[in-house]
Amino acid sequence: MNIISWNVNGLRAVYKKGFMQWFMSVDPDILCLQETKSHEDQLPLDLRYIEGYHPFYSYPERKGYSGVATFSKIEPKSVERTFPISDIGDEGRILITEFDSFHLMNIYFPNGKMSRERLEYKLDFYKIFLEQCSKLMNNGKEIIICGDVNTAHTEKDIARPRENEKVSGFLPEEREWIDRFIEAGLVDTFRLFNQDGGNYSWWDYKTRARERNIGWRIDYFFVSKGLQEKVKASYMLQDVMGSDHCPIAIEIKI
Repeated sequence: MNIISWNVNGLRAVYKKGFMQWFMSVDPDILCLQETKSHEDQLPLDLRYIEGYHPFYSYPERKGYSGVATFSKIEPKSVERTFPISDIGDEGRILITEFDSFHLMNIYFPNGKMSRERLEYKLDFYKIFLEQCSKLMNNGKEIIICGDVNTAHTEKDIARPRENEKVSGFLPEEREWIDRFIEAGLVDTFRLFNQDGGNYSWWDYKTRARERNIGWRIDYFFVSKGLQEKVKASYMLQDVMGSDHCPIAIEIKI
């Protein structure tokens, strides 16, 4: 099974840059998108109804903000658009699809750069996310998590760690949450196959950082430990343009 995750930074924008041709050419079993910035009724019909895929969307009432989408060849048993154990504000950041042998969590984690209040919201979101993962794993469920986590975990995951040590996205308290995810039994799949620095999934548009590979690795695939041996590959599609993020992918035998 091939699963791709991509923060598209506007689904309608990337649609105009050849998104459908790319989607059909890679032909994933499941495609998860973040920061779609679109309500379903705002999308072109050929994007809303893709032959062979079951589409699912989550978006806030506010248009042009946040949003996630999952396109799956396999019809899920159930779909959740919130964390069931929480009443955290609905910003269209969550899609949890349940399949026979795993739960897939497609999540656009908050950005904490705007204010201290947004940073606190981000940290609360991390806490509730981990509680939800722990509940599923404690009930014997296997999980796959993908999305824009909005934090670079270690110095290998950011081009300029010293310059950004006081910037949200690389703060110690944010990075500690990824430590907690791993300690709780979630596996960073990219690091199963690649321990090198210089591998990034986001680059700042304004400074044309992608051309110089001055980036951050903030997009992840995590799996529960029971699925670790089933992951056959985890990689980035850094040649795919259209967003300030590149897609990431895993191949998993399920």
